[in-house]
Amino acid sequence: MKFADIVGQQEIKRRLINSVKDQRVSHAQLFHGAPGSGKMAMALAYAQYINCRRRGPDDSCGQCPSCVKYEKLAHPDLHFIFPVTKTSAVQKASSREFLGTWRNYLIERKAYINLEEWYRQMEVENKQGIINTEDINSINQTLAYKSFESEYKVMLIWMVERIYHAASTRILKILEEPPDKTLFILISENPDLIPLTILSRTQMIRFAPLSDDELTEGLLSRKQIAAADTAKIRFKAGGNLNVALQMAETGDTDEENFQFFRNWMRLCYVNNFASLYQMSADFVKLGREKQKSLLRYGLDIARRCLLMNYKLESKIRSEGEELEFIRKFSDFIHPGNIDTISAAFDESIDNIERNANGNILFINLSIKMTMWLRAVRK
Repeated sequence: MKFADIVGQQEIKRRLINSVKDQRVSHAQLFHGAPGSGKMAMALAYAQYINCRRRGPDDSCGQCPSCVKYEKLAHPDLHFIFPVTKTSAVQKASSREFLGTWRNYLIERKAYINLEEWYRQMEVENKQGIINTEDINSINQTLAYKSFESEYKVMLIWMVERIYHAASTRILKILEEPPDKTLFILISENPDLIPLTILSRTQMIRFAPLSDDELTEGLLSRKQIAAADTAKIRFKAGGNLNVALQMAETGDTDEENFQFFRNWMRLCYVNNFASLYQMSADFVKLGREKQKSLLRYGLDIARRCLLMNYKLESKIRSEGEELEFIRKFSDFIHPGNIDTISAAFDESIDNIERNANGNILFINLSIKMTMWLRAVRK
């Protein structure tokens, strides 16, 4: 992966390139921020640039033996840790067991990846992956040896917020005092879930969502799609290239989430508990990742409703039935209840991460919504 392959994020590219030129590479860095903004791609390009034998002023050469191996993700000094779980084929889960699947997935998606899609690649059905103690323990052993052929050994930990709580303390010492010429790149979409003891040992680099023009550039360079067809996709993707690419492949523009959420809120408003109880079964059938996707969609709708309250409809990325729904729903989402609703949805997403019972969670949240939708404006 070269810097030239990454969409947008020019300032971060310059910052990382200068750190190499100035020989000020921080040994532990946390790439965090918006989903689909290129964090994994940037980590791979950065590692390749550091170890390139003929690197130029702005990018790696892409042709030296080191770059060739990095392009295939087969460099002996490049190591990965990522969320895993047991499957029907793998009973003792570790990153090493899934490494072939992982490399194929990264190469196929050009390093623009997401957790839900990775779970499908592992064929884990309705399970949740974690970064387990076995993988964390393996880091010390892996990095104890000298680098095989490059200046730096690189340990790339993806979705570090998924680290198992009992394993988080075991990584602290090596993060603070790593072997010489070792680079840790941690990647996260929600640093609030990372223990402060880990955060304090890293240099944090925040990735912003991509602009509409950058999304268009990414779509046109990766998909055979007409320029005119990118307009609606980039409008709905909200700066997330992963979502934009998925929309281009499937034609899905969050329609399922919209239909489910609209029906759900209508039932909450009229206190139709019998139908809400029936809907809870549909919620459970979605699976945990789609449940989280639905709740995140609900949070985004609430944000757009607040924009409508403040007469900022031009800032709302919606159209058609969705926009009409937001216009009406904004009468019930306002400064008097938005904080409470947002906190409840965020908590529900966290509880799903912790394998909460989907039926109980949905009914509990629905009962609360029946009250909050009727809360008096302040």
